[in-house]
Amino acid sequence: MHKIVFLDRATIAPQITLRRPSFAHELVEHQQTRPDEVQERLAGATIAITNKVALPGAILEQLPDLRLIAVAATGTDCVDKVYCQRKDIAVSNIRGYAISTVPEHTFALILALRRSIVGFREDVLAGEWQKAGQFCFFNHPIRDLRGARLGIIGEGVLGQRVAELGRAFGMVPLFAAHKGRSGLGPLYTPWDDVLETSDVITLHSPLTPETKGMIGLPEFRRMKRKPLIVNTARGGLVVEEDLVTALDEGLISGAGFDVTVSEPPPMDNPLMRIAGRPNVILTPHVAWASDEAQQTLADQLVDNIENFVRGTPSNLVLGAY
Repeated sequence: MHKIVFLDRATIAPQITLRRPSFAHELVEHQQTRPDEVQERLAGATIAITNKVALPGAILEQLPDLRLIAVAATGTDCVDKVYCQRKDIAVSNIRGYAISTVPEHTFALILALRRSIVGFREDVLAGEWQKAGQFCFFNHPIRDLRGARLGIIGEGVLGQRVAELGRAFGMVPLFAAHKGRSGLGPLYTPWDDVLETSDVITLHSPLTPETKGMIGLPEFRRMKRKPLIVNTARGGLVVEEDLVTALDEGLISGAGFDVTVSEPPPMDNPLMRIAGRPNVILTPHVAWASDEAQQTLADQLVDNIENFVRGTPSNLVLGAY
């Protein structure tokens, strides 16, 4: 009989149904797990479920019964896949579940910032409407999306869906060529051209050694149109201190971020320090988390586990064996 241990069930909302696998098993759910609790909790487990709890090789080598790590997310950087490959531990992930929720959250940020929704709401609560003495007031800039150039960094399914929504608003999507590379084909606009000509830049890239810190002060200084910067992908793609500098120097017009380098961020994190500004929106890594998307994730997670036990594994991550 398989023993399944979910290390961080609280990363999926309580209203989401996690069905029980169809084979004989013991399921143990922990809402959260500290690093020093991982080894003990996974002792004897054949299947581990993790969303963000790290599983380094030093821990995995103490778990001889483990056969599958089912990651309850798309990103698998929390797992030592080199060790798993060497020890024949399968690793699966979740795919395609966020095709609506992340692009919609991206545009919620874009629309709120482009139309200064936060600033106007704060003014209304502060009595500015009454002070204006007329039917409206103009304390903040308001810009249409139609005709604006939408720079998209990341050409996967989420980037493609963002482009579709952008076109529906009358925007002009531009897929950025990978930084430092050329000759990638007609889909791509040169990296520097995207930085220099976009009115909105949105990130949909994985965090890798190549993409870490790919937007910093040198890139911000190339942004001639003072664009909005939106990041619903991964913390670390943008140098956070440099983002603050770019806002302070007026190199960009605003920032909408759903991710930070460390999560939750400490109160002295650069983004936390500016989160109260009217041209900044910081949300707590929830772009992925519509109820519909979470239920799809939960269903696919159990599908992956069942398929593995059945001998027809699904969504295996490259290098899992």
